[in-house]
Amino acid sequence: MKAIAYTACHPSSHAEALLDLDLPAPAAPQGRDVLVEVQAVSVNPVDAKLRAGADPGGKPRVLGFDACGVVRACGPEAQLFAVGDAVFYAGAVNRPGSNAELHLVDERIVGRKPANLTAAEAAALPLTSITAWEALFDRLRIAREGAGAVLIIGGAGGVGSMAVQLARQRTGLRVITTASRPETREWCLRMGAHDVLDHSGDLVAQAKALGVAIPWIFSTTQTAKHWRALCDIIAPQGALCAIDDLSTIEIGRLKSKAASFHWEGMFARSLFQTQDMIEQHALLNEVARMLETGQLHQTMTRHLGRITAANILTGHALVESGTMIGKAVAEGWA
Repeated sequence: MKAIAYTACHPSSHAEALLDLDLPAPAAPQGRDVLVEVQAVSVNPVDAKLRAGADPGGKPRVLGFDACGVVRACGPEAQLFAVGDAVFYAGAVNRPGSNAELHLVDERIVGRKPANLTAAEAAALPLTSITAWEALFDRLRIAREGAGAVLIIGGAGGVGSMAVQLARQRTGLRVITTASRPETREWCLRMGAHDVLDHSGDLVAQAKALGVAIPWIFSTTQTAKHWRALCDIIAPQGALCAIDDLSTIEIGRLKSKAASFHWEGMFARSLFQTQDMIEQHALLNEVARMLETGQLHQTMTRHLGRITAANILTGHALVESGTMIGKAVAEGWA
């Protein structure tokens, strides 16, 4: 089967950073796995991070998490899907990736494809939707009847785009986010943000000027850079969740406010086979329903062309640039 892989860590500018390979097809699905014929994939920061820093020791490693495709076979214990079903999902970090024509994935982290979206549009959404949903509702435990506001750092990125929409549609909170360019500010407002702060300026002063308590903060990027400001902004007994890597933070700055800190890692459920792993199936189905009813909007902003090493690598360079709005997707095999 055709697949995109890497055998050594290289910068995205290197000619062999990603390779077009012909690899053996996966074995027949076992347990609760389904075998998916992949139609479209999207690029996430984790793809670029792994390509640049996780040495595969000379052996081909297939990356890719987000995918949309069609179920071609089901394991003996699988019960959620049938052959021919259109699905979308974000895969698992400890298994071969989705940048391959055929892909094995546990059905408990797979959702039905939104009927109103193309395969490319659907492929842009699973990882960011799961991450945003879990951060807001599982880690921060925001309820529909919550009062005050939620602040989302980085509202124009893939995760931020979904977090803004989910917070706006599933809570009564004032949704505040950040952006630093006219085009990213406009995007955030289109996604449903009530207010957009400039994260290149004084966040504390801007937040204070809004005159609203902010008990919840979800930081999708540059958390360490904004840490002191976030600790100043958060309301007493509030909660802060982050997804980016932090080598050191002054966690003690939250103590006086009795505020809590949470990590969101959307691969945790699949990596540790948690008892509630099927929650990702349920939330993806709910996201699909909300897309079909117009409550949520797809976030693909760049179609990269066919699924080739060169095109996927273009996506890696885009996410590494730090200026990407929404998501970049590749569709179909050359």
